[in-house]
Amino acid sequence: MSVPYLMTGGKDAGPASTRIPPIARPFVSDKAKKTLDIVEKFVEEDCIPADAVYAQQVGHGSTKERFSAHPPILEDLKKKAQSLGLWNMFLPKNHFKEGAGFSNLEYGLMAEYLGKSDIASEAVNCAAPDTGNMEVFAKYGTEQQKRQWLDPLLRGEIRSAFLMTEPQVASSDATNIEMSMKQDGDYWVLNGQKWWSSGAGDARCKIFIVMAKSSPNNPDKYRQQSVIFVPADTQGVIVRRVLGVIGYDHAPHGHAQIEFNNVRVHKSNMCLGEGRGFEVVQGRLGPGRIHHAMRSVGAAEKALEWFLARINDPAKKPFGQLLSNHGIMLERVARSRIEIDAARLAVLNAAIKVDEGDAKFALKEIAEVKVLVPNTLLDVLDRAMQAYGGAGVSQDTPLAAMWANGRTMRIVDGPDEVHMLQLGRNEAKRGGALLKKIRAQQEKTRRLLGEAGIEWEDRLALNRVMGGKESKL
Repeated sequence: MSVPYLMTGGKDAGPASTRIPPIARPFVSDKAKKTLDIVEKFVEEDCIPADAVYAQQVGHGSTKERFSAHPPILEDLKKKAQSLGLWNMFLPKNHFKEGAGFSNLEYGLMAEYLGKSDIASEAVNCAAPDTGNMEVFAKYGTEQQKRQWLDPLLRGEIRSAFLMTEPQVASSDATNIEMSMKQDGDYWVLNGQKWWSSGAGDARCKIFIVMAKSSPNNPDKYRQQSVIFVPADTQGVIVRRVLGVIGYDHAPHGHAQIEFNNVRVHKSNMCLGEGRGFEVVQGRLGPGRIHHAMRSVGAAEKALEWFLARINDPAKKPFGQLLSNHGIMLERVARSRIEIDAARLAVLNAAIKVDEGDAKFALKEIAEVKVLVPNTLLDVLDRAMQAYGGAGVSQDTPLAAMWANGRTMRIVDGPDEVHMLQLGRNEAKRGGALLKKIRAQQEKTRRLLGEAGIEWEDRLALNRVMGGKESKL
């Protein structure tokens, strides 16, 4: 039985294409509008009800059992998604020929709905980290690399992982990366460890994209690193463990800690060229940050939906009234609505900017949404959890798990502090020019006063002289 996904109530009820913000409508094709409506219906009617089924099929066994699981419900959804034409929507048409023909903006609108379900993104082959990894292969890979790894990723037959972060250094500054990468004839030999390698816990993960230090003596610290493609089954690779995320293991996907012990990789697996690791990484992270942000907007919408359902539940009446009759709850609802709508517009603006040029062209806008949206999501989730009381932090609602996911968004793809520092520095560069402008304006004001024969005076000046008489006390 289908879930009536349009029963959302209010004047904005209607398919997704009718709710595209006016600022974005001129940039959205008819094809994208039709696809957006199909995405919304697929997520609401098929994916969200299947989330709990997926979790049950992963099971409650040992760690090894959970990370070897492949729930059948996911394959059923993938087949339906393909039959609906929902597949690989993320590759922007102005940069890649391998995608479904949508812009970053158009996919951003779709990603919002995908963010309302745990498994929807994978069901349409648009799940992280595979999306960013496929962009690396499509943008930088040789034809041989594309055929070997991109094609099966595009078909959804395998999964991949991106390995950059290391436990022993401050990886928010990627120049600190220590994993060694030394050339030995036709091979590169890798030694070191990585962690927070998302997706590497999955038995279907067959390829790692690895950043390591290949040229430690290069005077340019941004040319010391390279990116190389490492098959997951290469001798010397040990997936040591998966890392918990505030108590959740995210099986079977997982976030792994991996050791490389004299791992030999043929030089033909080099990505783009020796010393060009930063170029590859920056090219990968920009669009991915928008994808994360738009999915987070969808998660915030879902949190608000649960919030509204709770405060209007006739079975739950503290002090004899619905929570919706309490002013403090209405203030929280209103604030959530304002913040979600503002976050959405910021993400769409960033997506438009990327479509006009590329990720480098939209560095400011991408950094803004990378900071703004996860914090918005966490604030809305906190309000929803508070409304549910104990249930809000339990497994009886999805809110606690969503909060754990949302909290990681303030760290992945660069922590808030890095983006804030970048934004602050770039804004501060305007200070000298602005100081000159303001002083020039003030000088012109003085000149205009003189020409008009006006002596400037402070209208609030008192010039009152105190203590004119001696006190008799």
